[in-house]
Amino acid sequence: MLSKAQIQYINSLQQKKYRKQHQAFIVEGMKSIEEFLVSSYSVLQIFHTADMLTKMPKIPHKIKLNEVREEDFKKISALSTPQGILAIVEIPDAGELQLDIYSQILAEDSLVIGLDEVQDPGNLGTIIRIADWYGVKHILATKGTADAYNPKTVQASMGSLSRVQIHYGDLKSFIKETQIPVFGALLNGESLYDTQFEKKCMVLLGNEGNGIGEDLMRLIDKPVTIPSFGGAESLNVGVATAIFCSEYKRQQIKRGSI
Repeated sequence: MLSKAQIQYINSLQQKKYRKQHQAFIVEGMKSIEEFLVSSYSVLQIFHTADMLTKMPKIPHKIKLNEVREEDFKKISALSTPQGILAIVEIPDAGELQLDIYSQILAEDSLVIGLDEVQDPGNLGTIIRIADWYGVKHILATKGTADAYNPKTVQASMGSLSRVQIHYGDLKSFIKETQIPVFGALLNGESLYDTQFEKKCMVLLGNEGNGIGEDLMRLIDKPVTIPSFGGAESLNVGVATAIFCSEYKRQQIKRGSI
């Protein structure tokens, strides 16, 4: 049986200030939890209903298992349809965008995704999953971007957060210090299909309603547009990210770089 204190603690992790205070976040669902179990993240404890016990993979002895009643599990789940298993995972110390990790990012990634004030947690989770699909290891985000450890972000990423690093900080400094070519996703720019991406570059995407801010707009080397062939006014930022990543990889394959 869950205590009142346990319920309060787990529910508090749905809020950013308490995730920061406890340096922990929630992961729900067997598939996502399995991804974190084999990652560099530390899974602290797992809460599960009785029927999930036989479905779980082998869990390391250091991770505390807590069997709870279904009615109690509903009190701690952030999902409208609880999946019967929830993990508390430690937030790693890394993540802040600082000078000492610039070279690491450039060494590990040819394509870097930059996000300016993308505020919807679901959109961020989708972008993380897309980055993982296309082998992008690092996402650089302004501090106004949604929290990577928000339950909605974690859920939408479907375990990909365990492999993709999110760095929050000053994108302007990163761009200026590294001199990385910046391709900005804009409504008015060169057609994506006429654009030649450099092997090492950043694709920069902006806020869902306002786009890329003026400060970062000045640092864009090449404004790029996904051509429209229908009547839609715009594309979801996650969809746009996928299209940009796909075209970048297509060009790399064509050049024999992959």
